[in-house]
Amino acid sequence: MTLPDRTDIPAPHDDLVVRPVTTRADLKLFTTLPRRIYAGMAGFVPAFDMEQDDLLNPKKAPIFRHASIRYFLAWRGNTAVGRIAAIVDHRAIEHWGMKIGCFGALDAVPEGSVVSALLETARNWLRLQGMQTMRGPVTLSGNGESGLMVEGQDQPLMVAMPWHPRLMGKLVEDAGYKPVEDLVSYKLDLDDKTEARFKVPGDLQIGEGRLGSIAIRRLSKKQIAEQGEILRQLYNDAWSDKFNFVPLQDYEMKAMIKQLAPVLRPEHYVQIDQDGEPVAMALVVPNLYDIAGDLGGSPSPLGWVKLAARLTTHRFHSARVILLGVTQRLRGTVLGALVPSLAIAELMRRRKSLPYSWVELGWIQASDSNMRNLAESIVPEPYKRYRLYERQIDDPA
Repeated sequence: MTLPDRTDIPAPHDDLVVRPVTTRADLKLFTTLPRRIYAGMAGFVPAFDMEQDDLLNPKKAPIFRHASIRYFLAWRGNTAVGRIAAIVDHRAIEHWGMKIGCFGALDAVPEGSVVSALLETARNWLRLQGMQTMRGPVTLSGNGESGLMVEGQDQPLMVAMPWHPRLMGKLVEDAGYKPVEDLVSYKLDLDDKTEARFKVPGDLQIGEGRLGSIAIRRLSKKQIAEQGEILRQLYNDAWSDKFNFVPLQDYEMKAMIKQLAPVLRPEHYVQIDQDGEPVAMALVVPNLYDIAGDLGGSPSPLGWVKLAARLTTHRFHSARVILLGVTQRLRGTVLGALVPSLAIAELMRRRKSLPYSWVELGWIQASDSNMRNLAESIVPEPYKRYRLYERQIDDPA
């Protein structure tokens, strides 16, 4: 973890002090803080401490191989009341060609003085690193948890998606940050009614007629490493021109596959090939909150036994569709417009072999009209919304 030039940055508000995370005890507190400050708030369900440790621990999270990251905690007396990460992602900066630093892991008691102090501290640190713009929140990358939840706090939680109190968005804007992109998610019920409503144009069939060169592959546990690399290359190709995109590194994909392997089944992966070459993909991830939401962030020994039993029997009832994308060489073609529909249709066909009653499509960038039109041909409105904000580092406002 990169150390700042200063080790204590006082916040210019009431009796707050914002200090960098420097000890193991600090890091543990940083990792578990959301469940401490959001406990009892309607709609909040704590994530597993173990999962958050994989995401945030510099010794475990692969992003630390190519990013300089500094964590801060806000204190009021002896009580921690907020946290934030300041991030210089060197791979992102190379891709963007701009000196944009990010903030992430923003969680705090919903008070303006706390939120503004945390953001100001992160901005000061990014200024010292030579950054010109500050964007976020992301934890700790645009390939991880992205955006600040502004709608949907009362909806079921979904794996790898953040939760924030309703007031947080306003507090970030009050601190001088402007919205730059919304990320939306859709709740898709997996039932006969939805399947009947969702039809591939012309009722085309894979491997026949105009789709004679198209084939669909499933996940192979024996080839999961090779398929993971194909997925990474397709993702980097399909998403390279999207806002806030960061190229996914091979070691990041390996870490993701290692985490997901215990819960993935062949039906969870859709790979669409054209003449033997991968052109599109979709990955379904079971929703961990289905089987862990009642166990708390730090389960008892009995809780771990319950979790193991639920994992073994795959007692999930929801999942999230992530990494849905199409290679750029099909952009602007009839097949390129059709392939996302083929992927969703294939997932609908597989629903009888999966235990899920619904899946989340998302997130999707609000400005991505093609993907939104596809989603809204099935589900009229998003059920959750997240927001990315931006501010110039030296903006005095």
